[in-house]
Amino acid sequence: MRFAMQYSPQAIALLESGQITIDLFKCPDWDDLIALASAHRPVYVHFPLMAGRGFDNVDWDKLERHLKQTGTRFVNMHLGPYTADFPDKTVHDDDPVWTEQLIERMLTDIVLVKNRFGAERVILENVPYDATPRYQIPRPVLKPDVIRRVVKESGCGLLLDTAHAHIAALYLGIDPLDYLSQLPGELMRELHITGVRYDDTPRSWEDHFELTADDWRLAEFTFDKIKSGEWSAPDIVAFEYGGVGEKFAWRSRPEVISHDAPRIYELMQSAQQELISS
Repeated sequence: MRFAMQYSPQAIALLESGQITIDLFKCPDWDDLIALASAHRPVYVHFPLMAGRGFDNVDWDKLERHLKQTGTRFVNMHLGPYTADFPDKTVHDDDPVWTEQLIERMLTDIVLVKNRFGAERVILENVPYDATPRYQIPRPVLKPDVIRRVVKESGCGLLLDTAHAHIAALYLGIDPLDYLSQLPGELMRELHITGVRYDDTPRSWEDHFELTADDWRLAEFTFDKIKSGEWSAPDIVAFEYGGVGEKFAWRSRPEVISHDAPRIYELMQSAQQELISS
């Protein structure tokens, strides 16, 4: 397992002062940011592909260049069809017929990417509830049984995001640990960890914050599953806090990074040592 963080100037400062340990940086598919981060640590790229929305705006040449340039192992896809593509539906609708349509739409896109790169290089990420116009994530695709079915039928791996699982569970009215336990962790290839909090203005749960006690519970549960061998050990464990630009400027606090990053790193190292000794 390798430990990654989202690139941020604050993370660079803490890395250079020896306060945190990082194996590599996680970056979006931005050439300038990849160049900045690569000057300090190896980089892997997290792509914006959405299974279920088609690929009209995907630059495949750019994607393949980033894979080769950075040595990124996996092509990630988010399990996120677009409710607006189904004119008679809302994000909250929940019926078996639509569920099957959503699964078919996701698998159609996944097969195209799998055929291009190979199933062993494609990982599928569970997503949070998000009704904003940009995402409009349909309720059925948040369900653990749907996620498990799509991952299993596709033959691809799982990118497990504990914060996304936390938010989806709260929306569905399921205990977050019960929700997490139903995901196909035995197929996990990458793990994302960060905190969530409730925002009164949009009246919704959001991620990319410092971890609370509940968030640590999910992280520790996940590493316990890895230690036991019930879930596979991921290639990368990424702490998804911090970043660049207006969206992350106010949530890239050095004191959060210096507290949370070493603790996640220790959980990862403990799990790794347990696997080696068992």
